[in-house]
Amino acid sequence: MKNERDIEVILVVDDQATTLEVIQRNLAAEGYNVFTAPSAAEAIDILKATHIDLVITDLKMPKISGMDLIRHVRENHKNTEVMMITGYASINGAVEAVKAGAEGYLAKPFTDEELFKAVRNTLDKLKLRMADDESLEKRPITFHGLIGESKVMQEVYNTISKAARTSATVLIIGGSGTGKELVARAIHYSGNRAKAPFVPINCGGIPESLLESELFGYVKGAFTGATETRAGFFQTADGGTIFLDEISEMSMSMQVKFLRVLQEREVCMVGATRPRKVDVRILAATNKDLQRLVKKQLFREDLYFRLNVINISVPPLRERCGDTITLARYFASKYASEMDKSPPHFSDKTLKALCEYDWPGNVRELENVIQRLIVMTDADTIEVPDLPFSMRFSASSKTGYNRSLSEVESEYIRNVLASTQGNKSRAAEILRIDRKTLRDKIKRYSLDN
Repeated sequence: MKNERDIEVILVVDDQATTLEVIQRNLAAEGYNVFTAPSAAEAIDILKATHIDLVITDLKMPKISGMDLIRHVRENHKNTEVMMITGYASINGAVEAVKAGAEGYLAKPFTDEELFKAVRNTLDKLKLRMADDESLEKRPITFHGLIGESKVMQEVYNTISKAARTSATVLIIGGSGTGKELVARAIHYSGNRAKAPFVPINCGGIPESLLESELFGYVKGAFTGATETRAGFFQTADGGTIFLDEISEMSMSMQVKFLRVLQEREVCMVGATRPRKVDVRILAATNKDLQRLVKKQLFREDLYFRLNVINISVPPLRERCGDTITLARYFASKYASEMDKSPPHFSDKTLKALCEYDWPGNVRELENVIQRLIVMTDADTIEVPDLPFSMRFSASSKTGYNRSLSEVESEYIRNVLASTQGNKSRAAEILRIDRKTLRDKIKRYSLDN
């Protein structure tokens, strides 16, 4: 015998009393709990007062049509499924009903068996959808240092889990401050190399003249100043993982040497005559479009394909609104604890402002903003006036299409500089320009003032 909570509840909506009676009697005989409504308006009232698993509605009804009822259910009742029945069957009607959100479509006249089959199929799909939603809700908010429960981040977690089970090369793509190194660490520490070294290298932070010797090592006497044999990062990472950040900054000549490492899994120390094997998993990251660089012949195509075995795209913060709030509260708790303070409360308007801001510096920028708020704000609640000026609404600022390009550019550069607390190297990364170009623009627009 079914538990009362297991009995599925169906609402039948039709302006024909005989149709309501027949469907209600047949479905009740099959063990369903059935409500009826002669109009969409009455159906809406029932939906407000009672949980309904399935709405079966006629298409043609006075005042509020069945199509409008479908849209109402879809936008107001997440765990309710909808099925359309009509005596005006047509392909266009079926397509429109499905577009509006109907899971099933049944043309009159129909047999009892056709009705039972359509109802069962629709309810089974509802159960599957709810099971998927429940599974998603149980997924972690944090994952090896990454924080977020949005759908896009759950997809990233899923890809990381799959990548961790292999030794394949991974290319991690994402804007500055999105957490690419955290993704790399998550792959390493959730895989079978977790107990071996994880060696992160910033390719853009090592001078070109030193990069080869730093990566591959050198033997004594290889060059002036080489007074001893020294292992490189690849030897240090032997048995573990090496993470090459800003891989796009490698020169073309260095890319050729690195390609051999990828192909042969061996390195040749500077000054050595014979290569040596290394067992290293390679993860690489970039905030640039490597395919565009390949077309411009600034990055080797064969190296790109070697790196891009598994691709993980880390979404920008502006595409993770719900995560913005989660992260803001996490950072607030973290920095408040460091200062022996109680975590502040964020007003609703503040949370809205945080969600609406574009976050050019992504999670790193958000962390900097929250840390500054914790340091500078004494009140228990953070309000919109406490936020940086670039995140607040300004009625005096010019908007629309009457602004010159220089006005738009100068304002954006000013906001990016504010978000990085004046760090020009970080601002240049976000703006995708070099430091010299940024200095020139700062001087041109008098942004140092």
